[in-house]
Amino acid sequence: MYELVPAAEHAYYLNCPSKIGLVELGGGAVAAIDSGGDKDAGKKVLRVVKEQGWTLTAVYNTHSHADHIGGNRYLQEQTGCAVWAPGIECDVTNHPVLEPALLWGGFPPKDLRHKFLMAQASRAMPLTPESLPEGWTLLPLPGHSFDMVGFRTAEDVVYLADCLSARETLEKYGIGYVWDVEAFLQTLEQVKTMEARCFVPAHAPATGDIIPLAQYNIDAVLSAGETICGLCAQPIQFEQLLERLFAAYGLTMTFQQYGLMGSTLRSYLTWLQNRGLVTCWIENNRLLWRKA
Repeated sequence: MYELVPAAEHAYYLNCPSKIGLVELGGGAVAAIDSGGDKDAGKKVLRVVKEQGWTLTAVYNTHSHADHIGGNRYLQEQTGCAVWAPGIECDVTNHPVLEPALLWGGFPPKDLRHKFLMAQASRAMPLTPESLPEGWTLLPLPGHSFDMVGFRTAEDVVYLADCLSARETLEKYGIGYVWDVEAFLQTLEQVKTMEARCFVPAHAPATGDIIPLAQYNIDAVLSAGETICGLCAQPIQFEQLLERLFAAYGLTMTFQQYGLMGSTLRSYLTWLQNRGLVTCWIENNRLLWRKA
């Protein structure tokens, strides 16, 4: 775990639960792409950096989920490196309570205010094309999160963040966290058109051909939409629908899964409603959903 894997002569990734990119910038400087889930991940990043004789000068966050920004604060404190994050992701990186608050829809209970959903705050600056190292390209990848991005390096290595999941993960769980289903599908279609020397998704194996995995993710999203529509055959309240969705995928509800899957289900319902496939109304002070 956390072994340094080369993707090109000067571009690497750390093989860990949320892959972390390390890209040499010249003169012994190196930039990280994301920082892992917590302080311990940050320590492991810094250990590798020091073993290679590098100096960490910047962390470029793809998005603000805790498993990608959790090492920011430690790395900043130890090295003084800059931290860059895109759009709304920058605000969440600076104020991490926004992540569990988004999932809960109000002030989050303590069961959601832990390191897996709420990283320590770091001092992030807004990411723009001008803040990138020379030769890098910014790749907008919205859908999984608000303003998630990926990066293409000068050596044509593409870091894809969380815009797709591993086949094994989808086979096991069937459905993954999504913020905006329509944008997520558009991003996957965009990824299918990409070519690169190496693609490095955060939660799937690195590959030279991303098309099959992107299509598998598209199929999983469309299948989840059909499942949710089927569960709405009769008028149903949200909590009942969520319970049946967990049963349909053989999932076990925890507070964390309630937050993640509850948010995801609401996003799917918005997408399905926008497509005219489900409808909702209020009856006897109850919000009901039904297949259109």
